[in-house]
Amino acid sequence: MTSPGNRRKLIEVSIPLEEINAESAREKSIRHGHPSTLHLWWARRPLAAARAVLFAQLVDDPSSDPDLSEDEVKVERERLHDIIRRLVKWENISDERLYAEARAEIMRSTGGNPPAILDPFAGGGTIPLEAQRLGLEAHASDLNPVAVLINKALIEIPPKFAGRPPVFPGAADTKMGDWPRATGLAEDVRRYGAWMRDRAQERIGHLYPQADVPVLGKDREPTGKTEKATVIAWIWARTVTCPNPACGIQMPLVRSWWLGKKKGKEAYVVPTVVDDATVASGRRVAFSIGHDPKRAPTKDDDGTMSGQRGGHCLACETFISAAVAHRQTDVPNEDKPDSALVAVVAEGKRRRIYLEPTAEHLEAARSARLAGLAIRADDTALAPGARGTFGGNAQGRRWGFFAFSDYFTDRQLTALTTFSDLVAEAREQVLKDAHDAGQPEGIRLADGGTEAEAYADAVATYLSQAVSRLSSTNSLLCRWNSAPSKESVSDTFARQALPMVWDYAEGNAFCKGPCDLGWSAGWVAKAIDALPSERVGSAHQADASTRDYTNVIVSTDPPYYDNIGYSDLSDFFYVWLRRSLRPVHPALFSTMLVPKAEELVANSYRHGGKSAAEKFFETGFAHVFGRARQAASADYPITVFYAFKQAELEKEGVVSTGWSTFLEGMIREGWTITATWPVRSERGGRMISVGTNALASSIVLSLRPRPADAPPSSRRAFLAALQQELPAALVDVRQGGVAPVDLAQAAIGPGMAIYSRHSAVLEPDGSRMPVKTALALINQVLDEVQSEAEGELDSDSRFALAWFSQYGWATAAYGEAVVLARAMNTSVEGLAEGGILRSVAGKVNLVRPSDLPGLWDPTADVRISVWEATCHLARILSDEHGGLDAAAPVFAAASTRVDPEAVQALAYRLYTLADSKGSPEARVFNALGGSWAELTSLAREAAPAPGQGAFDFNGDEDN
Repeated sequence: MTSPGNRRKLIEVSIPLEEINAESAREKSIRHGHPSTLHLWWARRPLAAARAVLFAQLVDDPSSDPDLSEDEVKVERERLHDIIRRLVKWENISDERLYAEARAEIMRSTGGNPPAILDPFAGGGTIPLEAQRLGLEAHASDLNPVAVLINKALIEIPPKFAGRPPVFPGAADTKMGDWPRATGLAEDVRRYGAWMRDRAQERIGHLYPQADVPVLGKDREPTGKTEKATVIAWIWARTVTCPNPACGIQMPLVRSWWLGKKKGKEAYVVPTVVDDATVASGRRVAFSIGHDPKRAPTKDDDGTMSGQRGGHCLACETFISAAVAHRQTDVPNEDKPDSALVAVVAEGKRRRIYLEPTAEHLEAARSARLAGLAIRADDTALAPGARGTFGGNAQGRRWGFFAFSDYFTDRQLTALTTFSDLVAEAREQVLKDAHDAGQPEGIRLADGGTEAEAYADAVATYLSQAVSRLSSTNSLLCRWNSAPSKESVSDTFARQALPMVWDYAEGNAFCKGPCDLGWSAGWVAKAIDALPSERVGSAHQADASTRDYTNVIVSTDPPYYDNIGYSDLSDFFYVWLRRSLRPVHPALFSTMLVPKAEELVANSYRHGGKSAAEKFFETGFAHVFGRARQAASADYPITVFYAFKQAELEKEGVVSTGWSTFLEGMIREGWTITATWPVRSERGGRMISVGTNALASSIVLSLRPRPADAPPSSRRAFLAALQQELPAALVDVRQGGVAPVDLAQAAIGPGMAIYSRHSAVLEPDGSRMPVKTALALINQVLDEVQSEAEGELDSDSRFALAWFSQYGWATAAYGEAVVLARAMNTSVEGLAEGGILRSVAGKVNLVRPSDLPGLWDPTADVRISVWEATCHLARILSDEHGGLDAAAPVFAAASTRVDPEAVQALAYRLYTLADSKGSPEARVFNALGGSWAELTSLAREAAPAPGQGAFDFNGDEDN
C-alpha cells in the first residue's frame, strides 16, 4: 500500500454537513447510554460531529486519485458521504459492521497505519472517545483533574476490564453467556451503587421522613384518612427582615409560587400573613396549597422577587432592593436568616402531591444541623480572589457564599458526605468480592494494574462520579421546575455558571429520581454499558502549552476566551471527588482545588483586567499551536473546533475580532487553514444573522503545517487566486449538501487556504494584509462568484433574479418590468405564461413559492425555467403535506428539463438575497439547498416514467 503522502483529505474538500448538524442537534435529546450521563461537563461537542470530523480527517478525498475522472470523483465522494451519514446516526452507535466499514476506509487511506489521535484539551472526552470508537489509538490530556478523570472513565478504564463478569455476589448468574465490552463492570457499578444507597439509608434515613397524604375515595374526594407517602422534595425560600421598621416580618424571597402547571392538576403556594406571638414581629407568613386555576398566581402577583430588580414585602408591600436583601444574607452561615419551608412534594400515583409545611418536616431539617455544622467546620473558606468567582458568575460573589459548604443545606452536606465516605467502604467490599471470585491481588489502578486491587479502584472511580454528579441536584441552587412535563428538582448547572436562586428545592436523597444515589449510579452504569472497549486509550493530566506533540495527530476543542470558567466550575465536583478518590488517584487529586494559574481561560479577576486576560489567552493559545506545529505531520491535517462568543457574533458577524484574531494566531504559528465547517448543535433555536451571513455556534477548522519556505504574495495575486479557485471549491462544498445559511462560513476555508499558504499577503504599500481584510475579500469574491453564475441561467430566470434583487416579492410598475424583460431577451407576457410572474392592472410582481399552484407536471410544462423549478421544489419541501418524499419525484421529473446544478446554485443565491431582505422565504430556500444530497438520492429512486402525469404538491397524484 502507498503511504498517505500529502493527499487532500475529505475534511478539506467536502463533508455532508447538513446531516452532521442535524444529528448533532438531535443528540441533545438523547440520554440513555450517552456518555454525557457519566458526569457533567460543560459545552461538550456532539459525538456525531466528532466522529464525522475524525473520519473525514483521515480518509482521502477522491480528488486525490489522479486515475479518477471528474464524474467518478463525485460518485466516490458521495459513497464516502453516505458512510458519514450512517456513522452520525445515534441508532448506529453500536453497529459493528458499519464501524468495520469505516475502519477499512481509514486503513485504506492511511496505508494500513493510522496515526494516533490526541486531544490536548480533552474536557468531556468526546473526541478521544470517538477516536477510540473508530479503532484509533486515542490520547487525552487536560490540565483539569475532573476532565482527566472523565476521560479515564471513558477511554482508559473500560477496555482494561472488558469481557469480565461482575463480582457482586450472584450478579454474574443473572444472564446467560458472555459479558461483552465493559458490561460486567457496569453491572458492578449498578449493584454497589445500590449497596451504598442502602447503607446510607440505614445511617441517615431518619433525616428524610415520609409525608401524611390524604386518602381519596372513588369520587376523588378526601375520605378524612391519611396514608404515608415518600417525599420527593422540600421547597424552601430564603428570607430577610422587612426593612420597614413598623413591619419587621421575615419576608420570603420567592421567584414564583407555582408548583405544578399540568392542566387539571394545577398547584401553587398560597402565602398568608398570620399573627404569631412567638416571633419578634408578632406576625409571620404561613403557606398553604391552592389548586383552583382561577385563583392561581398571575404575571403581576407571582412571587416576591424579580431577578436583580428587587421585590416586596407580603405584609406591608414595602419595596426591598436586591442590594438590601444582599446585605442581610451576605453573612457567615450561622448568622444568615433561616429559610422558610413553603411546600412539601410527595409521591402520588402518577402525579405529584403538594402539601403545606408541617412541624415534623421542619424538625427533620433542623436535626441535620449538628452534622452539618461539623462538616462546615472542616470546610476551607474560598480564597478572597476566588470568592464567588467560584462558578464564574457575578452573583456568586454575593449572598453569603464564603465557603464551599455554603452551597448546600445541612441535610445535603450530611448526605453527600455520607455517600462520599461510603465509596471507600464499597471499594473494600469490591476487593473482597473480587478475591472471592478468584481474582489475584495485583497492583493498584494508578500503577497500571488490571487485577483485584485495580478492579476495586475502577468501581470506586465510577461510584465516586455517581456521588459527584449527584451533588449537582443536591445543592441549594436547585429550583423546583413547575413545567407540566417536569415537576422535579432542576440541576444546579442549568447553564454554565452557578446562578443565585431565591427559592430552592431540596430533593430526597432516597427517592428514586435525580437526587438518589442508586438512580445516579444507574445512569453511570448505562453510560459504561455503551462504551467501546476494544483498545485501551490513555488520559493524563498535562498542560497543553508544555506537553509533547510528536507522533500524534491533533483533533481538539479548546477553550475560547472566557466563555466558560472550567476550573472554577469544576471545583464544585472536585471537592467531592477528592474526598473519595484521593487514595485511588493520588497524583490526580494532590491539590486542594483544581489548578487555575495555568488554565488557558481569559479570566479577568485572575489576570488583572479584561485586556490582560485576553492577552494571556491569545499568547497561550498561540504557544500551544506553535508547539503542535513543531511536531506536525505533513501527511494529515489537524482539526480544531472553534466556539464563537455569541455577543461577538451578534455585533460583528463573520469578521468578528475574536475569529480573525484566532485565525491570525494560527497562521502566524505556521499553519495553513484548509477548510472551515460551521457546526450547529442547537435544536430549533434562533439563527444569528448578520447581513447575509447566518452564523453557527462553532466552526471546525482543518489546518496543515505551512512549509517554512512559503513565499509571500500580493493583494492582486490573492484576489486573482480567489477568483480562479473559489468557484470550483464551492461546487465541492455544495456537493456535501451544505445549507445556504452556512455557505459563507464554509467558503472561508478555501479562501483562507489561499491566503494562509503564503508567508504573507502584502498590500500595495508593502504592509501585511490582516486576516480581517482577507475575510472581507473572500466574502466579496463569494458574492461575485454567485452573481456570475446568473449569466448561465435561462432568460426567464435571469429576469426573475434581477427583479427579486430590486423588488423582492413586492409589486412595481409594468413599464419597469417591460424594460428589464427586453434587456433579458424575454417578455412580461411570456413570464406570466411561465407561471413565475403576475401582471394585473399595470402592476407586476413575482409569484411567491407559497402562492404557486399545487399541481405541476415539469414534463408537460411548455415554458419551464430554473426559477420556476426552484420555487416549486422549495414550496413542496416546506408544505405540511410535502417534504422530501413528495419533492423527490417532482425533482426527478424537473431534472429532465432543467439543469439540477443550476437549481441548486439558484437556491443558494435566493437564500442570500432573501435573507438580506429579511424575507421569510430565506428559510425555504435554505431548506432546499441543505437537503440537496438527500433529495437527489431519493429522486434517483423515484424517477417517474415519461408521461407519468402531473404531480400534486399537496400529496395527491393525478393519474
